[in-house]
Amino acid sequence: MPANTGQTAPDDSWLALLDEPVLEPDQPIVDPHHHLWLRSGYTYLLPELAEDLASGHNVVATVFAECHSMYRAAGPESQRSLGETEFVRGQAAMSASGEFGSTRACDVMFGNVDLTLGAAVGPILEQHIEASGGRFRGVRISCGWDADERIHNVGQSAHLLRDARVREAAEVIARMGLTLDIWLYHPQLDEVAELADALPNLTIVLNHVGSPILGGPYRNRTDEVFADWRTRIIRVGQCDNVYVKLGALPIRMPGYEGDRSKPPGSLEVAEAWRPWMETCIEAFGPARSMYESNFPVQKRWCSYQVCWNAFKRISANASETEKADLFAGAAARAYRIDGLS
Repeated sequence: MPANTGQTAPDDSWLALLDEPVLEPDQPIVDPHHHLWLRSGYTYLLPELAEDLASGHNVVATVFAECHSMYRAAGPESQRSLGETEFVRGQAAMSASGEFGSTRACDVMFGNVDLTLGAAVGPILEQHIEASGGRFRGVRISCGWDADERIHNVGQSAHLLRDARVREAAEVIARMGLTLDIWLYHPQLDEVAELADALPNLTIVLNHVGSPILGGPYRNRTDEVFADWRTRIIRVGQCDNVYVKLGALPIRMPGYEGDRSKPPGSLEVAEAWRPWMETCIEAFGPARSMYESNFPVQKRWCSYQVCWNAFKRISANASETEKADLFAGAAARAYRIDGLS
């Protein structure tokens, strides 16, 4: 954690204390998961993203990840998230001008729709596709839930993926050829496999390596969590219609005894992340595994430059074909990015 522990916004001056040479600067990258927002006084919009994109890596395109940003302030509740899609279309248009660098930022996106609406999501999804100018590729359901009160639940209730209404909505998503991103916690991973088995034509993207819980009731039980998570992630990896995003993991745990006055370098990040990410790559294969920045959330703990250097260290021994998948190919296929799949 940075020295300004307790703040939710990244500390740019703290991150600037470390500048690394960029590894493999020509490797094409599609960043399949980043946000843009105005939140708690912190601004991270296209200019701020462009600054990170200019830190040396060859990021050719990015995927905007829904984050309840710029929702409409009025109108039917089910349609307020259209504001985010309209906002992303504008940010993508700014990027397409070339004034913010060569990266195709927000080239495609996935948004938010209430999947408990069941089959009624169809017309709303059509509205998102139209509002996005063709950039809309799917939706995300955030259903992380744990019975322990020490865990922050992002889901409306337990077992949301087993809800008949959500299953009905997922069938609509599959029929429309859209993608379903899923964010939940590692004890729920079996529910992802169940959904994937039930809807083999649905493309699912599992966020954040399945979000192993390492705090609350799981604190100081990392080995136990890893073993349980590994068993579950291997099961999900057996589903050919599921991709996995590699990122959004802790770097320095509460028991870290090193120097916290400086940000971590890519060697430290790679060491912390390697067991989790290598397990995912083995379970899903490089063709269904994609590195993600999860910026600006991840920016609280390391820079964009360091984040992608760490990924490159983890995949240093991969073949060129495997690297092409991990850094761009899997994302391009999952999100149907023109000219990159």
